[in-house]
Amino acid sequence: MTIGSHLQVLHGLPAFDFPGADAKAGELPDPASVAWRIAVEAYESEEAWEDAFARFTAAVDTTRVRALIVGAWSDVYESGPGEVVSALLAARDRLPELRALFVGDITGEECEISWINQGDVTPLLDGFPELEEFGVRGGMGLAFGAARHDRLRTLVIESGGLPAEVVRGVAACELPSLESLDLWLGTSGYGGDAELTDLGPFLAGTRLPGLRRLALRNSEIQDEIAAALAAAPVVARLDVLDLSMGTLGDQGAAALLEGQPLTHLKELDLHHHFIDAPMAERIRRALEPSGVTVNLDDVQESWDDDGDDGRFTAVAE
Repeated sequence: MTIGSHLQVLHGLPAFDFPGADAKAGELPDPASVAWRIAVEAYESEEAWEDAFARFTAAVDTTRVRALIVGAWSDVYESGPGEVVSALLAARDRLPELRALFVGDITGEECEISWINQGDVTPLLDGFPELEEFGVRGGMGLAFGAARHDRLRTLVIESGGLPAEVVRGVAACELPSLESLDLWLGTSGYGGDAELTDLGPFLAGTRLPGLRRLALRNSEIQDEIAAALAAAPVVARLDVLDLSMGTLGDQGAAALLEGQPLTHLKELDLHHHFIDAPMAERIRRALEPSGVTVNLDDVQESWDDDGDDGRFTAVAE
């Protein structure tokens, strides 16, 4: 499976595509009413992303813009977003109300997730201290250094393979207001080499005092993560635990059930899994009577190839 559609909503605002250079002039929405998506052709675009952004800043009252979505920049399969980051930082004084930013809203048709070239996105956190939501898609070349951000509430990193160095960088951040952390860990075949020890700071619950939603998903080590969460201190204060999109099977599911109580959760998301029907029923019976919403959609069938256990993540290439 690949990413088949662009973001529809960011920061509670509907996404709106800023018109291309050759589009007919038309009335634009109120600057504060939408999440503005700025993108160019992913392959050999005639317009650079930063030029499209310059048209945007000339046409829209950016002092009222609340959410920005960075779509494709030209040749994303071989070029990172360095110029994109520079353009955004150069305009930061013109974006005083910006509260949400997503970098890399790129579909599989434009460029598969594991072929998106990324870069160091940490300067964006430093440059926009009022951000409440930040997201990025693509793990190749991604860098995320230890940063401090006092207002960030939601952090999303989507990948087909998230480098351990990035996971460690996020774990080293000081994010006292963070309520939702969503990491797509991916597979080793696409650079996802994080191990349980790299996830330790999140599981301990000491680094992110405000965390209420933890998503460690799209992982080929989902059973191991589930087993670690069975005794992880962070779980006791979560509202939502998300282990979806990965290779979770009966072993990991049993570990969750046999570990610490989960009945305080509002939601347990396990969709796209390899849990058999009897174990799935055990989970429902254990949690749903307490009011926990359990998502066990998208059950998968494993296939065996040369001794492989045949499980696969929802998003890889």
